[in-house]
Amino acid sequence: MSFSLTGKTAIVTGSAAGIGLSIARHFLAKGANVMFADVDEVRLENECSVEARAEGALRYFGGDLREKLTINNLLSATIDAFDRVDILVNASRKMVPSDPLNPDEDAVEQMWQQNLLTSLRLSQMTAKRMILQAEKQAETSGEPDGVIGSIINLSSIAARHTQPQLLGYSISCAAVEQMTRSLSVALAPHRIRVNAVSFGSVLSDSLQAAIKENPDYRDAITAATPLGRIAAADELAETVQYLASDASAFMTGQIITLDGGRGLIDAVNAPAH
Repeated sequence: MSFSLTGKTAIVTGSAAGIGLSIARHFLAKGANVMFADVDEVRLENECSVEARAEGALRYFGGDLREKLTINNLLSATIDAFDRVDILVNASRKMVPSDPLNPDEDAVEQMWQQNLLTSLRLSQMTAKRMILQAEKQAETSGEPDGVIGSIINLSSIAARHTQPQLLGYSISCAAVEQMTRSLSVALAPHRIRVNAVSFGSVLSDSLQAAIKENPDYRDAITAATPLGRIAAADELAETVQYLASDASAFMTGQIITLDGGRGLIDAVNAPAH
């Protein structure tokens, strides 16, 4: 079974920077058509002007995906550019510390909206588009073979391990994982797979900033990770590629953990990243 993404069209949210950008770049290098989507239109445009020289085809879409109309516009732009959508990666996410004894309700609400509800709405509307394009294909050239779509969510080991300073983030990640399972069952009859990657410490923009501010942070993370290092964003992108490709055609409703073994020792006092 192939890991190839050639000929497939993917939407990757949160792709102006960090992990989302790494995933979108990786998909592009593997021959996929990629719609880069992010709320930061300026940074998105700057990144995509560079990426346009890479293999594959890309477009970019700037907008706040918390708005339903913006989601509709994103899907329309993708169909206009590439005629179809085969893969959705919900990589747009927010992590804001919160005190469980004195919670910042606004911060919790932000993470709930960004990490769960936006991903849920986009997944639902993208799935409808995938089903529609499969129906149109059936009318003209017969039923499509195999899976017709793959949706991948990003979560965190904070969903299952106690990080008191990440109350809102932990709740939203746990909800994303249950959303993944529920959607996988609901969409299975339509041959749309839904999986997630739950990761520990990955060298994201926020983690790099934290390490720059406090160099000892890196040592604390590696000490809490059995493999003794922080993952590169490309390693996460390769796992997402597997879930997007036909190599995982019989996998749905699964949460793949990518944490270097960190969850095995459950270091409660380890850094949040």
